[in-house]
Parts: sequence; structure tokens; C-alpha cells
Amino acid sequence: MAEQAQAEGGASPKSETLMEKIADKLHIGGGDGSSSSDSDNDERPRPSAPPAHSEVTESFADSAAAEAKAKVFRLFGREKPIHNVLGGGKPADVFLWRNRNISAGVLGGFTVIWVLFELLGYHLLTFVCHGLIFSLGLLFLWSNASSFINKSPPRIPEVIIPEDLVVKIALSTRYEINRAFANLRQIALGRDIKKFLIVIAGLWLLSVLGSCCNFLTLLYIVFVVLHMVPILYEKYEEQIDSYGEKGWVEIKKQYAVFDAKVLSKVPRGPLKDKKH
Repeated sequence: MAEQAQAEGGASPKSETLMEKIADKLHIGGGDGSSSSDSDNDERPRPSAPPAHSEVTESFADSAAAEAKAKVFRLFGREKPIHNVLGGGKPADVFLWRNRNISAGVLGGFTVIWVLFELLGYHLLTFVCHGLIFSLGLLFLWSNASSFINKSPPRIPEVIIPEDLVVKIALSTRYEINRAFANLRQIALGRDIKKFLIVIAGLWLLSVLGSCCNFLTLLYIVFVVLHMVPILYEKYEEQIDSYGEKGWVEIKKQYAVFDAKVLSKVPRGPLKDKKH
């Protein structure tokens, strides 16, 4: 009995040590699992924070400013710069005084022509003939006297008008004339009363100007206006567009009243031509 008790007493500490080892292992494994789960939680991507209120406000302000800029009123509904409206290239540079010497020279030359024909009473045929007489006489004397004065004769360039240029001008002129005839036909058919009134007012204004001055003076006035108005408009574009917008709104109001009282009661022509 004593040996049996001794054997049980020796086996119990062994079992206790085995159980302690198993518990220690389980404790270590549980610790590793908790640490790994913590690391997994740390490595998970966190949702991004919503954009700040200041960024949203700035983007909204930029879009509103761009929309307001796109809706800025421009005279005659133009969307291009004034340089492109005038056709671009050298003619637009002359009208906008990009090169002051060239623009002043062109304006001065046209002014001399107007003074000769209007103030001095020169006629076109007389002016052309006198100019040719003076030029041919001077070149003829220079060519014959060059051998006596030991100077080279004048170099007279050969002038040839290219065929392509003439064809392009003819096609452009034909297109514009046909478009004018088509517009006049549409107006005569009574389909657009607004365009009809605009054309009648324009023709009446031209007739008044024609009774005050002749064609050359009218052409000179237009030429001077083209040299003065675009450069002034380009310089004070914002102010002019502001006043133009106010005037355009008032014109539209008056036209709406006139349309309701008068134009709406005028019978109009058929919308489409009858097919035969």
C-alpha cells in the first residue's frame, strides 16, 4: 500500500507538469492569434475622409465663375475675339493698329484719294491717265538716260495675275450674290417679318446717307469708322458690352410689345413652297 501511494504521488506531479505545459502552449497560441488579429486590423485600409468643406466651396466657386464667364453678353452675339471677327490676318491687323506705321499709311493714302476726288474735283479716269503718264514718262527717261549717267536701268517687275486667285474671287463673289438673292427671296415671300423690317430700315438709312453724300464720301466714312471703332471697342470692351446688354434688353422689350400689337396681326406667307 505504501508503494502504491508512493507511485500515485510520483505520477501526480508529472501530470501536473504536463497539464501546465499544455496550458502554457495554449496561452502562447492564443496570444499569437490575438496579436495577428490586431496586426490584420491595423493593415486593413481605412475609409478615406470626406473632402473638406473649403475644397467643395472652392470647386463650386470655380464652376460658377466659369459658367458666368461663358454667359457674358457680347455685341451681336459674337463668341470670338474682335480680331477673328474682322477676318484675321493682315486686314485685321491694319484695322486694329497692330502696326501703327502701316495703318497710318493706309488711312493717309485713302485720305489723299478722297481729297483729290472730292475737294479738288478730280475724276477717276483723269487721275488714272495722269498717273500712268507720269509713271511711264519717268521710267522711259530713266531707262534711256541710264547709259549716259552710268547708272543701272530701273528694274521693272513682271506683274502676272494668277489664275487661281481670279477663280477664288469669282467663286466667292458668286456665292455671296446667290446668298443675297436667296435672302431677298425669303423676305419677299413674307416668312420673316423681323428680317423684313431690318432690311427695310437698313435700305432707308442708306438712302438717307446717299442723299447727303456721294458714294466715295460714304466709302471714306466707312473706311475711317473701320479704323477707329474696332480699336476703341477692343480697348473698352467690358464697358461697351455692359451698355450694349442694357440697350439690347430694352430693344427686346419694345419689339415684344410691337410684335404683340402689330406684327402678330399681319398675315404671313406659307411656310413651305408648294411642290408641283
